[in-house]
Amino acid sequence: MFKGKKIALYVTGGIAVYKVVDLMRELIKNGAEVRVAMTPSACEFVSPLTFQVLSRHFIYLNTFEENDPEVVNHINIADWSDLALVAPASANTIAKLSAGLADNFVTSALLATTAPVFIVPAMNANMYKNTVTQENIEKLKNRGHYVMTPDKGFLAEGYEGEGRFPEKTRILDELKLAMRDQDMRLPLKGKTIIITAGGTKERIDPVRFISNDSSGKMGHALAEAAWRQGATVKLITTSQLETPGYIERLAVESAAEMYNEVHTLFKEADALVMAAAVSDYSPKNVEKKKMKKQNELTLELKKNPDILMEMGRIKAPQQCLIGFAAETDNIIEYAKEKLTAKHADLIVANDVGKTDRGFNVDSNEVTLVSHTDEPKVISLQEKSKIAREIINWLIEYYN
Repeated sequence: MFKGKKIALYVTGGIAVYKVVDLMRELIKNGAEVRVAMTPSACEFVSPLTFQVLSRHFIYLNTFEENDPEVVNHINIADWSDLALVAPASANTIAKLSAGLADNFVTSALLATTAPVFIVPAMNANMYKNTVTQENIEKLKNRGHYVMTPDKGFLAEGYEGEGRFPEKTRILDELKLAMRDQDMRLPLKGKTIIITAGGTKERIDPVRFISNDSSGKMGHALAEAAWRQGATVKLITTSQLETPGYIERLAVESAAEMYNEVHTLFKEADALVMAAAVSDYSPKNVEKKKMKKQNELTLELKKNPDILMEMGRIKAPQQCLIGFAAETDNIIEYAKEKLTAKHADLIVANDVGKTDRGFNVDSNEVTLVSHTDEPKVISLQEKSKIAREIINWLIEYYN
């Protein structure tokens, strides 16, 4: 999401300046082009040379230092940027922005900025809670600026409070959310998509279960890909993989739990992508206590609900249903059978009999099987790229 984005990073005075160096590096590693401007107070905490070396660009400091006669620097950076990021934003700078002051390079450039402005406050808890600061923040929000809420934690003053510079992952998550919400061109904007992920666990007793090798990586990659295209994503997962804060995560364990969640949400969804490896069977009787070792053990199994088939039976004409077929042989033939039997719109077929693809690895090779097109092979590559191809198919389906 940051790749190719031009981000103007405005650094103001506060002890959290040292944390912004790492934030800047993360943006650059994710493909953003970053230009840095600092207030005089910010320079008291971290040398501009640190930002210059790591950004590989000179740092904007003085409003009246104009090295290039063809441009006015504070206007140039404002026009250049796709996004303005103020981090850390001190109470003083927030007050100046609220009042429309332009008394240093940072405030002058921000006053000239027409790009979205994302503000990360960091200050003493008493300063943050002060009525004037809160009024200033509300003014900035009312003007369309995105203002984060600082973290609660141990402050520089030696006590706990609200005003701590947020963790880097949280800043990046909220920044992505703000950037996405600003982009009205995203093709899945307004769509709600349910995605399932992971292998279900069917309990035998409190410590044993029946499951499979699915890691959930494909489903989680699909959730990220759909979200980036503007969709509201509801991820129903059995996996322990981390989920970004901007994706709604619903944790389940068994096939029955997954069925209940899908069935509850499906009527309000535009699409369902069943990437989870749902166990076909579960023990008929689940022991309440750990079973003792025996020479022989016979488990009586019952069939689990077929979530894909049930949703195919009740789906409305405008809804899209995508299923997966994990096979070891006759892959295309079985996928075509599943496409018809489950009333699906697309089946993503993959070979789980090979060690370099499929379950519990980072890459896959799949074939897209639909009613309208010839089977399309997506060659072996990272699951994140496979996910983008599947979501692109969904976009074309709606078009």
